[in-house]
Amino acid sequence: MIRSVLTAIFLFLLWYLMSGIDKGLTLGLGLASSIFAVWMVRRMENASEFNSLKVQLRPIETLKYCVWILWEIMKSNWTVTKVILSPSMTINQNMFNVPFSQKSDLGQTIFANSITLTPGTISVEVEEDHFLVHALVYESSDHAALADMDDRVSRIEGVEKS
Repeated sequence: MIRSVLTAIFLFLLWYLMSGIDKGLTLGLGLASSIFAVWMVRRMENASEFNSLKVQLRPIETLKYCVWILWEIMKSNWTVTKVILSPSMTINQNMFNVPFSQKSDLGQTIFANSITLTPGTISVEVEEDHFLVHALVYESSDHAALADMDDRVSRIEGVEKS
C-alpha cells in the first residue's frame, strides 16, 4: 500500500514539475490521474498470470550489443540514404524468413526490434521458430548479417549456440 501511495506522489510531482500549472482544478485532475494510473497498474498486476518479468540478461554483453547495434543502425542509415537519394533508386525488395535461437520472449523481442530498428528492414510476422522480414534493399549477405545479430542477441540472453 505504501508503495502505491509513494508511486502516486512521485507521478504527481513529476506531472507538476513538467506542467508547471498550479491552478486548483488542474492540480486536482493531475492528482486524480496519478492515482488512477497507479490503481490501473495494480489492477493489471493482479489480473496477470505473471506478476513480474524475469530479466536474465548479461550486462556486459548487453552493453557491447548496444554499441554494436548503434553502429549497424548508422551503416544502414547510410545505405538507405544512398538508395533514396540516387536518381535510379535501386530498390530490391524481398520478404524472407529469419530463424531465431532466443529462448525467452524478451530475447525474441530484442531480436525482432533490432531488425526493425535497422533502417531498410522490418520484422513483419513472428512464427514459432522464425520471423518474416521485409528488406528494402535485399542482398544475399543479409542472411549472414541477421544470423550474426541472432548470435549476439543469444549471447545477451546467455544462450551459447553449439
